[in-house]
Amino acid sequence: MKRRILFLLFYLIPFLISAQNLPFSIHLEPLLMNDVSGLQAYAFGQYDGKWLLVGGRLDGLHKRQPFAAFNVEGNNNQIVVIDPILKKKWQASINTLPINIQEQLSSTNMEFYQDGKFLYIIGGYGFNRSSSTKATFDYITAIDVPAVIDAVISNNVTKNHFRQRRDSAFAVSGGQLKKINGSYYLIGGNKFDGNYNPMGHRTYTQAYTNSIRKFQISDNGIDFKIIHLKTFTDTANLHRRDFNAAPQIFPNRAEGITAFSGVFKTESNLPYLNAVDIDSIGYSVNQQFVQLFNHYHCAVLPIYSQKKNRMYTLFFGGIAQYYDSSGVTIKDDNIPFVKTIAMIVRDEKGNLTEYKMPIEMPSYIGASAEFIPNELIQQYLNGVIKMDELKSSPVLVGYIYGGISSKYPNAFFSNDSQATSASSQIFKVYLEIKL
Repeated sequence: MKRRILFLLFYLIPFLISAQNLPFSIHLEPLLMNDVSGLQAYAFGQYDGKWLLVGGRLDGLHKRQPFAAFNVEGNNNQIVVIDPILKKKWQASINTLPINIQEQLSSTNMEFYQDGKFLYIIGGYGFNRSSSTKATFDYITAIDVPAVIDAVISNNVTKNHFRQRRDSAFAVSGGQLKKINGSYYLIGGNKFDGNYNPMGHRTYTQAYTNSIRKFQISDNGIDFKIIHLKTFTDTANLHRRDFNAAPQIFPNRAEGITAFSGVFKTESNLPYLNAVDIDSIGYSVNQQFVQLFNHYHCAVLPIYSQKKNRMYTLFFGGIAQYYDSSGVTIKDDNIPFVKTIAMIVRDEKGNLTEYKMPIEMPSYIGASAEFIPNELIQQYLNGVIKMDELKSSPVLVGYIYGGISSKYPNAFFSNDSQATSASSQIFKVYLEIKL
C-alpha cells in the first residue's frame, strides 16, 4: 500500500461537523465476550441470531516486508459461530475439507453476499498450494448457513456443506458483491498474484478489474450455475478496491447500490473522492459529490426513510485522507487510520451531503470491519433498514465486529511490528430516533 509524503492542509467546513438536523443520533456500546478472537477482512452470514464467520486475517495491517506480508500464520483456518445474545462462541477447523475449499475459506478480502440461507463467497487472496505462492482464487462457493452453523456447534463440518465452482471472472479480491432485484453485481476489486512488495519490485502481478460484472445464480439447493449477463468497464472510474459499496434506495424508490470512494486513483496513490451509483440499468458517476471521510472499507449502516424519501449511509472509522480535529478538517496524504463516524445523506432530489457525526470510534479502529444487522429489524430486500418501522428508541440496529486496530494514525510507516492487530471488539449499534 503506497503512501505519499505527509501533507497537512486545513479547511473549515461547518456543515461537516454539525449533525443537529439529522433525524436520529447513534451510540455504540461494547459487547464483552472474553473468548472472541481478533478478525479482519472476513466474510459473514447469519441465521436465527447466530453469526457465521469465514476467512479473513488474524493479524493487523499487512507488513511492509514482502516475506512477512499476508503470511500463512495469519490465515483464519477456523469457521467461527458467534451468538451475541447468549455471548457464546464455537469454532471448527477447515483442515478436514478439500484443499480448494480450505484455500478459499482461509483467504482474505473475499466478496460475499447472503441470499436466503445461502452465503455466496467469491475470490479472495491467500496461499495457493498448487503454485506454492499467494494468489487470488477464481472460485465461487455456496455455503448453507444454517447447516454450517449447526455443524460447527456439533463439530461435524464436512465438504457436503459447501458447493464450489471455478470461473475466471471471479478471480477478484477487495471488490464488493451486491444484488439488485434478481441480479448480482461484482463491483471493482483486483486480481493480485504473488508476494506483496511496497517498493514496486516485481514479486507480484496486479490487475484491477475496472468493471462491474453483472450475473445471476440459478440455485436449486443441490447444484448451482452462473449466468453471466453484462460487464461494464470504465478504467477511469471503476479502478478501485477496498471501498464501501452500500445498498441504497434511490429517490425514485428503486433499489440500487452506491460505491463510495476506494483506492487507488490511476494517476496517484490517493483515494477516490467521488461516488458511483449503480441501478438495474447501468451506472453513473457522481462528480459533484466530494467524500472527505471513511475512504477505506469499514462497517457501513444503510437506512432509508420512505416518508422523507431520504437515504442515510453511516460509515464507522477505518482509513481516510481527511479527518476532523476540533472542528478543523485535516488532509493527510499518507491516508491514516481515523476515528471518524460520518454519514452521507441522499435527499429527495438525489443530492449527497456528508456530515461528521458528533461521536467517534473509541480508538483507531474500523478498517476491514463489518456491520452485522439485527435480524429482527425490518429491512428492504437489499438489506437497507426501514427507518420508519423503527418503533422503539433507542433501538439495537446491529453490531460492528472486528477490523484492524491501530495504535496510531500512520502505523503503516512504523517499524513497530505490533502497531496494528486484528480487533476482537464487538460493538452494539443503537439509534435514537428524534421525534
